[in-house]
Amino acid sequence: RIWSPRRKFEAWRRIWLALAEAQHEMGLPVTKEQLDAMRSALRLTEDDFARAKEHEKRLRHDVMAHVHAFADAAPAARPIIHLGMTSQDVNCNAETPIIREALDLVIAKTARLVAQLGTFAMKWKAEACLGFTHYQTAQPTTVGKRAACWGHDLALCLERAEATRDALRLRGLKGATGTQASFLALLN
Repeated sequence: RIWSPRRKFEAWRRIWLALAEAQHEMGLPVTKEQLDAMRSALRLTEDDFARAKEHEKRLRHDVMAHVHAFADAAPAARPIIHLGMTSQDVNCNAETPIIREALDLVIAKTARLVAQLGTFAMKWKAEACLGFTHYQTAQPTTVGKRAACWGHDLALCLERAEATRDALRLRGLKGATGTQASFLALLN
């Protein structure tokens, strides 16, 4: 679900709406009617997917195909959808929250695994076994000690995943060739 096309394309629509709302607040000619039309078309339908597929055959551009499909679903907003943006503005900003949600899932599952390994390590802390190194037997240890080592390694991975998630930031909107020229022109 996290990585589904529906999730990505609905994120694009939410970004286009957020931009239009900001442009409305900045005094650009974006009307409440256009914003309402966009809000009412945020959820993708099967017809939207079919329209986007047809647009992409003609345009050979995934983002522009979805701009047109969104405009078909919200005709009043057609002139202002994606106004001043580049494809990367929408694509990169849509990916960041999706990556964050995926990391949240990995973090939750890893935390549960670390806790389970802790319980397992305590249960088997006195059970003797042979350790292995380089695919051969090594010194004696316990099953609990081995599980504790695995848990420690995973706890380090968990810390790294949390730090990565916490450092994720939206990319901002740069407009044409990353210069913000399109937005500067729109706002004089």
